[in-house]
Amino acid sequence: MKNNFALAACRVALAGALVLGGLLSLSGCGGAQAAPESSFVLLDGSKRITADLKGKVTLVNFWATSCVTCVAEMPKLIATHNKYKSQGYDTLAVAMSYDPPNYVVNFAQTRQLPFNVAIDNTGTVAKAWGDVQLTPTTFLVNKRGQIVKQFVGEPDFDALHKLIEKLLAET
Repeated sequence: MKNNFALAACRVALAGALVLGGLLSLSGCGGAQAAPESSFVLLDGSKRITADLKGKVTLVNFWATSCVTCVAEMPKLIATHNKYKSQGYDTLAVAMSYDPPNYVVNFAQTRQLPFNVAIDNTGTVAKAWGDVQLTPTTFLVNKRGQIVKQFVGEPDFDALHKLIEKLLAET
């Protein structure tokens, strides 16, 4: 019963974060939680699974080509990826199910995205990651495969960089 109450409280906090367009720290909800089991289909047709995220600090970004904020933050995601990729950092951009695949491919090619892009054709990945509906929604996953921070809307990139550096320094 106590765990159900705590889970409900975390869901209320998440809903509040969504409404406010802010970030949610999962530390108040029993610490970092394991990233959900998912299968990501990349633009080249290959697949990655959640277990593949382990060993690196990974930013999982749910976005859409029709999302003005998503498009505006993409250069910052690229810069962040390029800044930390040699240190064990990765980025995975997950296009929402309503985003036409040809738009996603065109966006990735014309912007020369340096990280993996997946298309969530069925919406199952977004559902697994907390029923993501608002874009951008971004999760920062530590080397152990645990979500340590969720951002709804564009992150504060200075704060994000500090957290990435802290997570990269962990063994």
